[in-house]
Amino acid sequence: MMTSSLLIELLTEELPPKALNTLGNHFAASVAEGLEKAQLIDGAPEFAAYASPRRLAVQVKNVKPVQADQQIVKKGPAVASGMKDGRPTKALEGFARGAGAKIEDLKIISDGKQDVYAYEFTQQGKGLSELLEDIINQAVKKLPIPKVMRWGSSTFTFVRPVHGLTVLHGADIVNAGVLGLQSGNTTLGHRFLSDGLITLANADSYAEQMRNEGKVIASFAERKAAIQTALNQQAGRLNATVAADEALLDEVTALVEWPVVLEAGFEEHFLAVPQECLILTMQQNQKYFPLLDANGKLMNRFLLVSNLETADPSHIISGNERVLRARLSDAEFFYKQDQKATLESRLPKLSQVVYHNKLGSQAERIERLAAISRHIAASLGADTAAAERATRLSKADLVTEMVGEFPELQGTMGKYYARLDGESEEIANAIEQHYRPRFAGDALPEGKVATAAALADKLETLVGIWGIGLIPTGDKDPYALRRSALGILRMVMQNDLDVNELVQTAFAAFPQGQLNENTPSEVAEFMQARLAVLLQNDYPQDIVAAVLAKKPSRLNDVEAKLKAVAAFKALPEAAALAAANKRVQNLLKKADAELGAVNESLLQQDEEKALFAAAQALQPKIAAAVARSDFQTALTKLASVKPQVDAFFDKVMVISDQPDVKQNRLNLLNQLAQQMNAVADIALLGE
Repeated sequence: MMTSSLLIELLTEELPPKALNTLGNHFAASVAEGLEKAQLIDGAPEFAAYASPRRLAVQVKNVKPVQADQQIVKKGPAVASGMKDGRPTKALEGFARGAGAKIEDLKIISDGKQDVYAYEFTQQGKGLSELLEDIINQAVKKLPIPKVMRWGSSTFTFVRPVHGLTVLHGADIVNAGVLGLQSGNTTLGHRFLSDGLITLANADSYAEQMRNEGKVIASFAERKAAIQTALNQQAGRLNATVAADEALLDEVTALVEWPVVLEAGFEEHFLAVPQECLILTMQQNQKYFPLLDANGKLMNRFLLVSNLETADPSHIISGNERVLRARLSDAEFFYKQDQKATLESRLPKLSQVVYHNKLGSQAERIERLAAISRHIAASLGADTAAAERATRLSKADLVTEMVGEFPELQGTMGKYYARLDGESEEIANAIEQHYRPRFAGDALPEGKVATAAALADKLETLVGIWGIGLIPTGDKDPYALRRSALGILRMVMQNDLDVNELVQTAFAAFPQGQLNENTPSEVAEFMQARLAVLLQNDYPQDIVAAVLAKKPSRLNDVEAKLKAVAAFKALPEAAALAAANKRVQNLLKKADAELGAVNESLLQQDEEKALFAAAQALQPKIAAAVARSDFQTALTKLASVKPQVDAFFDKVMVISDQPDVKQNRLNLLNQLAQQMNAVADIALLGE
């Protein structure tokens, strides 16, 4: 059976840029999946997704014109219940009728358990044209579209109005009706650079014809790569680097069909404004690509991606420069206006800014933050006055003009205004960095004052929001408490702080009765769960579980313990010792009295005497290694007692008929368990 490529294109009005790539990939994958389920693809699915501002398309290779015939076996009732007195029962007659067969056409086969009646027949394969319409419609329905719209008098809905449908199998049009449109072999190219309808020769010529005749690079990935290359070339010519993230590049790729990168500029006096403001307005408002010099300083040149190709782009460049000039003038105005008042003079305004209706204003929050940061700074041996000062000023930029226009600059503008107010560099940096880490992988605050301010901010949020009942559930976490918890944990792991004490400090900063009384214990448990998630990014689950079983609250040595347990697990004695530890713990649960010291005079058998001697010799070695945080040595030492442990469990009956002997043996095992679990609960290894 001859196969050909299949092309499907939905011609639309401009699609939402931030969702374009996702829509294109989902549409293509859903169509390919539908074709595969319908057994219309020869071999493994091979497809290409296309997505541009005005189209979603997919090209699937090796598509059959018709399904292969299939041998169908319909199983019916058991032979024992199919016939009675030589006549078919109603059950058998009903099965035959439902299968469209006569009784004499039925066969007897085994279903693996018993003999049953069955009807075997050949089902003729359906044609592509018969199945494709439903496959496309299902793919359209599956698209992740948060909001749909109607257009004209149509009752159909889609993310944007759809004006054309192209469906080609090889060179042949496949009849299909989708969103009120009938399929054809024509489409439109670039809105301004192409001339009228484009008649596609076949499914394989799509990308080439769109490029040559339509001035459209239909592939999102190809368009993105072309833009990236052109940006790098232009920047290289200026000895500059492009200041842009992946999100901006994706968004710009989704805004153009025929990208042309152009260089433009703005007046040098705007560079007196903090470059973060200028970069943000260029990227966010205008979708431009700022340029940085070799020192990371913003240049007064930038790159833009036009959707038009023209012999003289000067009018495009000047138009964009004019628009940007207005934006930068606004930023310059806000910056100058903000300098008329100090951060400290803005603090009273925070009483008018609601933090949360159950937790009061930002001014009330500042008092809590100051108390928490002062306590943390003292624990870190930092300047408590500087930490409190930085914390008190940390939210003042929320009532500035610049942050009002660009909320993303909170903290950043606080740093600049603090410098202008004559605050120390330590305080200015802490104001900016108290929001760190903002996301997974973000840099941690630098210095103890900044760390105190950052911990205070996240602790107050976590404890306060949790305490009024707004606890994360499932995938809902509107106040980003999981992110706050991970940020706290990352900082505590770098400093000698007790995380449970920090939670209690934050709880104590709130008025008595304002928060649920169980908040500290619940938050501490939540933090332990988040710590496990954080650590499992780098270590196996059983190793993490072993270390966290002791519920450590000081986390600056957790990394060393994880490495030590990982090294111990690799030892040949590890599995046996882990199993022995588990057995020990199960036996200790049977203790009738409080466990205490071992009475040597009650040791009867040579094996228990040998284990006691080995444990006695081991104890100071492990204690010394743990004291100097040499956890790997502490765990490695355990390997030396494996022979004595094995012999003990082979020869000694722990649960003796003599109560004092039984208790003494349990005391011995408890002493051994304390040494085994000095670093981690090794019984959990291998689970």
